[in-house]
Order: sequence, then structure tokens, then C-alpha cells
Amino acid sequence: MAAKTMQDLLIEDLRDIYHAEKQIAKALPKLARAAHSEQLRKAFELHVEQTNGQIERLQQVFDELDTRARGKHCDAMEGLISEAQEILEMGLAPEVQDAALIAAAQKVEHYEIASYGTLHAYATACGLDKVAKLLEETLSEEKDTDTLLNKLAIGDVNKKALAAGGRKAA
Repeated sequence: MAAKTMQDLLIEDLRDIYHAEKQIAKALPKLARAAHSEQLRKAFELHVEQTNGQIERLQQVFDELDTRARGKHCDAMEGLISEAQEILEMGLAPEVQDAALIAAAQKVEHYEIASYGTLHAYATACGLDKVAKLLEETLSEEKDTDTLLNKLAIGDVNKKALAAGGRKAA
């Protein structure tokens, strides 16, 4: 058996995030429908569009690597999406549910940021400049989404959750 190369590692991790993105694209519309905050709903809807673009960008990366675009089951994303689903089943007050949905979405974003950061580093190390540029574009979008979610949480969403009884008396 031949030793795996750095490029083999890159392709293996690309397959993981490719499947993760497809899971996200399927889950986000449900989260958007569950959001009570108009701003949060719009953020989720925007990220659906971005995620579809990211899937297309990953297909370009696979083309650049002359490798068939196929996913490898991403257990981590499956778990994160399952946690988000559990939030919808908790019976939370709408404003509290929005706060919890932001937290779940940020966990997803942090996984994606870590994944794309690693993939970018691998592509750069392999001298795959075009691949690195495509991955860096997605990494930037993921960071922007995380920042937006954080602003929504710090802004109105967490305040409304507290006002709706999201804090127990001491």
C-alpha cells in the first residue's frame, strides 16, 4: 500500500466538507422557517444561497485536482445538525429558541472555519494556488457569517430571549 501524500489528505478532507456542506444546505431552510426573528430568518436564507455557492466552489476545487466530486460522510456535521434539531423539539419560547438557533449555527460555522482554514493551509503547502484561492473565498464567507450571527445574538436576539423569561431568578 502506497503512503498517502499531503494532496491525498487534502482530497480526503475536501470530501468530508463537501458532504458537510450538502447536509447544511438541506438543514438551513428548516432553521430559517423555525426562526422567529426576521433578521435571523434572513441570515439563514442568505447562508442557504452562500452554501449552494460553496458547494459549486468545492466542485471547482475537485475539477482543479482532477478528482471526482464526491462526499465522505461527515459525522461531525451530522451531530451538529442533530443538536440543532433537538433545539426545535425543546419547546422553548420563540425568542429563546432564536438564541439557541444562533448558538447551534455558530457551532456549524466554527466547524466550517476550522475545516476551510485547514484545507487552505494544505492547498497552500501543496502549491495549489488556484485551489487555495477558492478555499480562501469560502473561508472568508464562513467568517462573515459567524460575525453576522454574533452581531444578531449580541444585538436584539439575546436581549429578547432574556425579556421573554430566558433567565431564572436567583
